[in-house]
Amino acid sequence: MFGYRFIKVQPTDFVIQYRRGRVIREGVGLAFFYFAPTTSLVVIPVGSVDVPFIFEEVTRDFQQVTVQGHLTYRIADPKKLSRLLDYALAPSGRDYTSDDPKRLPQRLINHARVLTRAALKSRTLRDALGQSDELVASLLEGLRTSDTAASHGLEVLGFSILAVKPTPETGRALEAEAREQLLRDADNAIYARRNSAVEQERAIKENELNTEIALEVKRREIRETQMAADIALEGTKKDLVALASANAKEEADAKAYALSSLMKALSQADEKTVSALVSAGMDPSRLIALAFKEMAENADKIGQLNVSPDLLRELLAKAVPE
Repeated sequence: MFGYRFIKVQPTDFVIQYRRGRVIREGVGLAFFYFAPTTSLVVIPVGSVDVPFIFEEVTRDFQQVTVQGHLTYRIADPKKLSRLLDYALAPSGRDYTSDDPKRLPQRLINHARVLTRAALKSRTLRDALGQSDELVASLLEGLRTSDTAASHGLEVLGFSILAVKPTPETGRALEAEAREQLLRDADNAIYARRNSAVEQERAIKENELNTEIALEVKRREIRETQMAADIALEGTKKDLVALASANAKEEADAKAYALSSLMKALSQADEKTVSALVSAGMDPSRLIALAFKEMAENADKIGQLNVSPDLLRELLAKAVPE
């Protein structure tokens, strides 16, 4: 009414009120009345802003890749930015009078693209795909120390690369190469396992053969020891047999000498004396038998011989054992 208006900015907005070219007030989250015909308002967002990006670049080995990610920044010095870009509000107090606020993120993205292009030109495709962390750290440092951020009063809070993708044909080729390498590694692993099994089997066979050789050596030593013992035993037996033979010969000579002496003595003795000596200690039945024998030899001299039945019964009872 009558040109007076009220404005209230958010805590994340920095507002500068100009009147006749002079700064009347400035600050974050202000609320005040102003006279629209003579007042200019500059509102600069100072909160963090996330800006996604995606662009295609070429690596050192001339391979095209797509880099996708986002960066986060904030306006740390709104006064410096207000002198470079037009953040003035329209008389309605709702929209900006120019498109400069929309150009700021694009300027930062362009600078990030320049840094990314320079980083990828020094890397091969494999390095770009496998060293994304190093690439992010390098680009973040480059953005924070760049003239663009410093001259616009910006503070880069973060930089992330979500994906680095090659072209579909190159991706399939890399997948095929990786798959073949995996298959080769699997074949090498199978070969190594089989070779290890063969080596272990050979070692087992060698151990078995060495064990057999050791056992044969032990058996031979045992046989040689047994043979030596048998030889020593046979030698002992030989000496024992020789000694026994000598003893038997001496015993036989002694018996022969004794028998010869006895026969010589008997040859000179009377027959009846010899018979008496022979019958000495003889069984009575044998003595009776000898008596009958002598009677039979002198039967022509005997006229009559009477033998009682009791004598015959007694002789028969002794001759036949019960």
